[in-house]
Amino acid sequence: MRLRPLLLILLAVCASSGLSAAPLKIAYSDWPGYTVLEVAKQKGWFKDAGLDIELAWFDYLPSIDAYTAGKVDAVCIVGTDALVTGATGGKSKLITLLDYSDGSDMIVGKPGINSIKDLKGQKIGIEVTLVEHLLLLEALKRNGLTQADVTLVNTATNETPQTLGSGQVAAVGAWYPISGQALKQVPGAKKLFTSADAKGLIYDVLAVNPTSLAAHHDEWAKFVQIYHKCVDYVLDPKTRDDAAKIMAAKVGANPAEYASNLPGTHFLTLAEAKAAMKKGPGLDSIYGSLTLGNQFNLDNKVYAESQNPDSYVAPGIVNSLKP
Repeated sequence: MRLRPLLLILLAVCASSGLSAAPLKIAYSDWPGYTVLEVAKQKGWFKDAGLDIELAWFDYLPSIDAYTAGKVDAVCIVGTDALVTGATGGKSKLITLLDYSDGSDMIVGKPGINSIKDLKGQKIGIEVTLVEHLLLLEALKRNGLTQADVTLVNTATNETPQTLGSGQVAAVGAWYPISGQALKQVPGAKKLFTSADAKGLIYDVLAVNPTSLAAHHDEWAKFVQIYHKCVDYVLDPKTRDDAAKIMAAKVGANPAEYASNLPGTHFLTLAEAKAAMKKGPGLDSIYGSLTLGNQFNLDNKVYAESQNPDSYVAPGIVNSLKP
């Protein structure tokens, strides 16, 4: 009986020190704006901040599945896709913006296809209802075409290089590094339209389970600060090469080639994230971008009930932090 008080004391000490708490689990995948978290992991920044973080590596769609299944606390995800998880049960709060695609998402044409207008009447390999589909519709719209003018061939993004090379389609849609693989593996393939032509159309965000956010608000604030510290490390000319080396190793890419493609992702500094989380109707605001994405999801019957960006965007942490 004398051991019981001692045991209770030990349990209390463990609880107060966080030893008994489960780590915060974040799902991430091979997009540069997500892979940059490897910098914090390799440098020990989470431990230095007193955070117990578990980074869970997935392909993109499985990372979303893990989040909706409640296996992780948060996921690095395209903003438009966060609306999809919310509409189908995986509610989230978007507590910071990670980046916007600035050229890394591409519509790539096979040899002989020189423009988006050349796609009229052609087949396009694309993962239907995901972000490249949204990019394609924007490209068609700006060139006087609609989805009715092309035939979509539902293709897993990681299979688009092979699909383009097979000649079965005239073009594919993919994000880096897969878009780069399509250009490299298919001689004569060319970029027809990229996210640099529609800045702010594709924002990447950190989507956090609302229950986890409420229970671990201070920890999430530290995590956001560290994420943007990673961004600063990538953007600093003195440390950019080291960041690229760390990130390239995670995805099995050549560091020099990886570094040359980093400009296709506009990594958002804390100040830029704060500015983009202000309400506005245009693509310079996450609210305007999500509104457009919501309409895309409704038009393509991804979900039936319209989603409200105001119920997702949670700028409180970003606004409380100092750059």
